Amino acid sequence: MAQKAAKQQAARNTSILKRTHLVSLVINAFFILLRLVLFRASSTRATYLLYGILSLPAFVIEFWFERIGRPVIATNGELKKSGEDLEAKGLTDYMWDVLYWTWGCTAIAAVFGNRAWYGWIVVPLYSLWLAWTTFTGMKGGMAGMAGKNSEGNAANGSTSNRQKKMEKRGGQKMQYR
Repeated sequence: MAQKAAKQQAARNTSILKRTHLVSLVINAFFILLRLVLFRASSTRATYLLYGILSLPAFVIEFWFERIGRPVIATNGELKKSGEDLEAKGLTDYMWDVLYWTWGCTAIAAVFGNRAWYGWIVVPLYSLWLAWTTFTGMKGGMAGMAGKNSEGNAANGSTSNRQKKMEKRGGQKMQYR
């Protein structure tokens, strides 16, 4: 039972990577085949240039997930490294969002043409929104750490439940500086 969690993580990462590569292959092959076979008249150099440029982030993210998430197995079959958690919150979660959105734009552009690539503008807007909410959240959190809220609580007379119980029992009254 040694390294049970690491083995589970390795199995989960392997299945996630396999599914990711398969979906990516299907969507990109769908785009290329549809553009070459069905919509040959609208298949121009600009179409493939847009496809290459706007699919590049998905390819880079997929490569990055492969690098950090693929388990490393020794020659004797023992697990050396299980890989990073591909279901982690934070940056990994954001990268999955970008990957899914790029796949969606690719599939829609395969059917409806180059104008569907305008949907990709949501990704930088989403990035700006995440950065702004993170900044404003940290800004508010830093103000609380500076003692701004504790001074306000003392001036307003609001006390915690623990302080109220202590004062009710006749214990020492809390004094603030």
